[in-house]
Amino acid sequence: MSRPSGEEIPLHKPMTTGDFVRSSPLEVATGFVYGLLPRTPLPRTGSTPRQALDDAIRPALLDGPCFVTFSGGRDSSAVLAAAAALARREGHDLPIPVTRRYPDLPDTDESEWQRLVIDHLGLEDWVRFEFTAGETDLLGETARSAVLRRGVVWPAAVHTQGTMYSQLGSGSLMTGEGGDAVLGLRRVTPLTVLRRGRRPSPNLVRRAVDSLLPRPLRRRRAASAGRRSTHARWLRPAALEEHVATLSAEEAQEPLRYDEATWFLSRRRFLDVLAHNQAAEAATYGIRTLDPLIDHGFLAALARSGAGWGYNGRTATMRALFSDVLPEAVIARSTKARFNHAYSGESTREFARSWDGSGVDPELVDVEALREVWLSEEPTMATGLLLHSAWLAAQEDGA
Repeated sequence: MSRPSGEEIPLHKPMTTGDFVRSSPLEVATGFVYGLLPRTPLPRTGSTPRQALDDAIRPALLDGPCFVTFSGGRDSSAVLAAAAALARREGHDLPIPVTRRYPDLPDTDESEWQRLVIDHLGLEDWVRFEFTAGETDLLGETARSAVLRRGVVWPAAVHTQGTMYSQLGSGSLMTGEGGDAVLGLRRVTPLTVLRRGRRPSPNLVRRAVDSLLPRPLRRRRAASAGRRSTHARWLRPAALEEHVATLSAEEAQEPLRYDEATWFLSRRRFLDVLAHNQAAEAATYGIRTLDPLIDHGFLAALARSGAGWGYNGRTATMRALFSDVLPEAVIARSTKARFNHAYSGESTREFARSWDGSGVDPELVDVEALREVWLSEEPTMATGLLLHSAWLAAQEDGA
């Protein structure tokens, strides 16, 4: 599938059942959310990014208790640190970090980073949950109950959140969702780095040249990379082509200027659906969720602060925004925990071994290849919706 270079990516109209946005068949098969929201002009704002972030955080502090999901990674650490600083300045109760730990899964261990941040912020209240029996498996008890009630919902992990929500009680819960996209690289970043004196390396020069390619070539490059992605493990060839064509056409629309590219994130439908569906699930437990890093006021202020060239990268952005509230070691860290195995455990593998292949579209998905993905040592959350769809079909057959 191909599109003219100037053509808009159609907005995939949300299909709703109850309060949840549903996924199209291709989105279920790929674990993606496609589409761009309507274009709006970048707002004028006199706020700095931190002032705008404070404005996004303040409602959670006022409607407390205020919990913050806290893994120890840079995004959740930034939200927690900014919230703690704002609470102290304005006299609110301090935010309470909420951490899920998996002692049996070394890839998830962030305990040293967590302790570094907590000690730096001087926080005494800290809610920690330890999971050792597959409680957050996508087919664990909590997820199965939620899937029966809600059906197939993206992201698949939303069905596991009851393991945490049910123990918190009512209040506000902030996340660091969207941090990778919002605080990360832009198309212009390699040019910015070169402009500011970084010694050119072959990789940096190649990335800079790629950023200047016309849209059709950038779309072609993105599509080529997409064909080598993990989705090739289970998608049928035609479905893979539709996936990479849709996604690459969307990504190729990213503007070159930093401010325009940052505001372009406000159009990315996946961020909108993520916030919406997580809020709908949390609301059933009396919890209000807020995602300050994808708040449009914060996006606008960050865009304006970076102007045309922006920052030199993720660490430079973090340093500019949070150096007053976070240790430099946290701001500059290059490692990241992996949580895929926390969502894909024995319950998933047990179902995969006995699965009869029903519940997924065989025109989109290679059934046996999908089973191998579920049983492999390299699980991926991109197959989560397929897992829930297949499991629901098995329950209907049994009934």
